[in-house]
Amino acid sequence: MTSPPPSSPAASVLDLAPVVPVVVVEDAADAVPVARALVAGGLPAIEVTLRTPAALDAIREISREVPGAVVGAGTVIAPEQVTACAAAGARFLVSPGWTDVLLTAMRASGMPFLPGVSTTSEVVALLERGVREMKFFPAQAAGGTAYLRSLAGPLPQARFCPTGGIGPDNAAEYLALPNVGCVGGSWMVPAEAVAARDWGRIEGLARAATYFRTS
Repeated sequence: MTSPPPSSPAASVLDLAPVVPVVVVEDAADAVPVARALVAGGLPAIEVTLRTPAALDAIREISREVPGAVVGAGTVIAPEQVTACAAAGARFLVSPGWTDVLLTAMRASGMPFLPGVSTTSEVVALLERGVREMKFFPAQAAGGTAYLRSLAGPLPQARFCPTGGIGPDNAAEYLALPNVGCVGGSWMVPAEAVAARDWGRIEGLARAATYFRTS
C-alpha cells in the first residue's frame, strides 16, 4: 500500500497505512525526529493527538520538516480545533466521538476525517449522514474484534480504524476483519524511547508494525 505524495490530499485515512501511530507530543522539539523515525520505519500516516499544549506546534513542524509524513490531528472534539489543525498543516482529522456540530466542521475543512463511534446506533447515524469511514473507540473496551465482526453482517458498508487497547499482540486479528482498514496505536512510540531520544528504537518498532500489512 503506497501513501499519497505529500502534496496530495489523502482520499481515505483508512488506506494510508495498515497501522497509524497515535502520538502524544509533550515537547514540540521531539515531533520531527519522532516523525522521521516513523516514516523511515514505513509508517507515513501519523496522528498527533491534541492532548498537550505542544500538539499544534508538533503538527506544524512535522508538516514543514518531514515531507514523507502524512500528519493528522487526533482527539479533535470542537470546531475551533478543526480550524486550528487545518492552519497548522494537518492532513486528516480523528475524533473520539462526534456531534452534528463537529461533523459539520470536519466536513467543511475538506480534509478526510474519522469520527469516533462505539455503538451500533452511532454507526447507523453516521451512515445516514453519508459517512462510511469511522474510528472505533475504545476498541478493546467497546467489544473488540467480536463486536466489529458482528457489525460486518448488517452494516457491511461501514469501515473502521479501531483504536484503544491495540498493540502488537492483537493488531493482526483486527486487520484480518473485512470492515477494518487500519488500526491505530501508540506502541511504536513508547514514552521511555522518546525521553531517551532513542529514535532508532522507534524506527525499529515502526518497521515491525508494517508486517501487519494485510495486502
